[in-house]
Amino acid sequence: MRKQFTAIIHEEDDVYVSLCPELDIASQGINIEEAKDNLKEAVELFFECASMAEIKHRTVKFTIV
Repeated sequence: MRKQFTAIIHEEDDVYVSLCPELDIASQGINIEEAKDNLKEAVELFFECASMAEIKHRTVKFTIV
């Protein structure tokens, strides 16, 4: 099963910071593509290493008001 997550990427000083707000996972890179790739890797590692309880906690649907 594949699930899509949001990637927010912004420039901060001389690097690009990437954030997946649904999982509260961040990474960075020297350009947008590297920041995106590094975030994707961080998300994949999270799903490989996190406990089921942590995954459920971070993937529960929520409403932002």
